Amino acid sequence: MGRILKIGAAQSGPIQKDEDRDSAVARLLEMMKEAHAEGCDMVVFTELALTTFFPRYYAEDRADMDSWFETDMPGPATRPLFDFSKDNGIGFTLGYGELTPDGHHFNTQVLVDKNGEIQGKYRKIHLPGHAELEPERSFQHLEKRYFEPGDLGFPVWRTMGGVIGMCICNDRRWPETFRVMGLQGVELVALGYNTPSSNSLKASETKETRQHHSRLCMQAGAYQNATWVVGVAKAGDEDGHHLFGDTMIINPDGKIVAEAKTEDDELIVFDCDLDACRFLKESTFDFAAHRRIEHYGLITEQTGAIPPEG
Repeated sequence: MGRILKIGAAQSGPIQKDEDRDSAVARLLEMMKEAHAEGCDMVVFTELALTTFFPRYYAEDRADMDSWFETDMPGPATRPLFDFSKDNGIGFTLGYGELTPDGHHFNTQVLVDKNGEIQGKYRKIHLPGHAELEPERSFQHLEKRYFEPGDLGFPVWRTMGGVIGMCICNDRRWPETFRVMGLQGVELVALGYNTPSSNSLKASETKETRQHHSRLCMQAGAYQNATWVVGVAKAGDEDGHHLFGDTMIINPDGKIVAEAKTEDDELIVFDCDLDACRFLKESTFDFAAHRRIEHYGLITEQTGAIPPEG
């Protein structure tokens, strides 16, 4: 028997625009209770788990959107999650909109240990979408309007018997996200996402294609960094906008070992053996033995692609 971290991946069904925080938290708490009953060590909740996916709505004055953000974590609405964690010895991660005391806005996720204490915080770095109203879109995706790029990097934390990292939604599409955590020995990456089933600029892109892309990048990130990846979705129809869900747990070989079957609140559970990361970390992806950083300079020196001339 290896180092088992029993994970509950807690998919959220849709949260409608008029659903309040207390209702959303009550739903999360029910899944946390279910996870505790099944002997889970940690529950992974989704991105923006307390609200509808509000970046689909345009406000000329950005301050009009501040009601979607949390100014304290835990706050009065989220305190029940932290109390249950402390009283029952179960950790969790939680995604939410963060409004800092000095007025900064981030798409944030916290890592809470089995004592109900925040051990780590991650702020989403790869913000998709756009910053201004684009009427030609079938719906808006205004993350660049309402959030700032994260300023904490991609840290990992030694907690609950392993090395745990976090990222959020669009971060999963960028290999650098996983590699920076891989270079810190990450053994489990917890990430939440709210991904639409259609592309607001490309109607021909199918839900199946978008699910394929989601799976592809998470499976690659898991395998190429010899880590477990727990991808937890918001799913279903939010105010007429469909999110495809597809919550899953992926092992260090890049194989999907558990996945959600519905578009509702749904908990999937798996015994993640953190020692299963060792073989690839010590062979194919023994970074110290095989990486050639003298040839990787473009990754940090250049942002956009520049083809050769001629």
